[in-house]
Amino acid sequence: MSTTMTRPAPRTRARMRTRRDALIWAALILLGATLAVLYVLAGREPLPLDEVAAVLRGETVPGTSFILLEDRAPRLVVGALAGAGFGASGALFQRWLGNPLASPDVIGVGYGASAAAIIAMVYFHAQGPLLTLTAMLGGLGIAGLIYWLSAGGKHAGAKLILAGLAIGGMLQSLIQYLLTRTDVRTAGEALRWLTGSLAPSTWERAAVMAIGLALVALLVPLVLKRLKIMELGDDAASALGLNVLASRMLLVFTAVTLTAIPVAVTGPLAFVAFLAGPLSAGLTRGVIRVPLAALIGAVLVLGANFIAANLFSGVALPVGVVTGIFGAPFLLWVLVRANSRGNGG
Repeated sequence: MSTTMTRPAPRTRARMRTRRDALIWAALILLGATLAVLYVLAGREPLPLDEVAAVLRGETVPGTSFILLEDRAPRLVVGALAGAGFGASGALFQRWLGNPLASPDVIGVGYGASAAAIIAMVYFHAQGPLLTLTAMLGGLGIAGLIYWLSAGGKHAGAKLILAGLAIGGMLQSLIQYLLTRTDVRTAGEALRWLTGSLAPSTWERAAVMAIGLALVALLVPLVLKRLKIMELGDDAASALGLNVLASRMLLVFTAVTLTAIPVAVTGPLAFVAFLAGPLSAGLTRGVIRVPLAALIGAVLVLGANFIAANLFSGVALPVGVVTGIFGAPFLLWVLVRANSRGNGG
């Protein structure tokens, strides 16, 4: 008597995965839209629905027009764009190194961008595109240094993470030193920026971020195509005709730039890049999905923005404080889980 297991055909499984992925995307988009609407209409200082509708129709409503169009709307756009950039950047690093700890805010790349931006802010009063370029160059420089320190031999991924942690600690000390060498007002502004905030969001900054991220996003499909081959191993990738060194450089440039652009506008939003990739893998029960991680990053920041504005009465927290509060326990959980498996990296 033959026993046959009834398993779905490959085409059926593919359709089921496609349907599941579509539902995940739809649910996340709906969640993000709901958080945006709640931020505008509910919370500590809600706007009347009829007045919001009037403003959206093009009418001018004293007070409401300014709050909606010049404060809350640009804040939501900047937050969503920043979250998408951080999420995609973290997912690229995590996919490449095969380790959830390999996100730019953990391995020091984010600190490189922050340190360069602080130098530009404190000593050259840089703003706008110049600040973005400075942050990008700082992140790329630190990424190159960390990669050089960890290249070669076995366990390159674990060595890269350890080198990044060490470099990140040094950069934190450098940032603190720089803040002691400037006036109180500039130091206060820099500290608020380092915390990570959407408060200074404007349409101009949203446009700069959108254009920058859109240009870098054009590289992501090429990077993902090469990353799939790189995941087979260096020898196999080379045998298939892939220039491994050039592919790594392209990946690092893309991932660092996706982090540096938001950092220059919002400051470092803690743990968004770290959380988005593993959450995408958990939702799909597979590998980290970079586009999905970008969407999750956007939703995380929108959620943190709503919580920051309404968590404590009379106090509006910086968004970076909220992402740090919720991200730190997840980092501890990852470390405990890795330790229980006997694998620290």
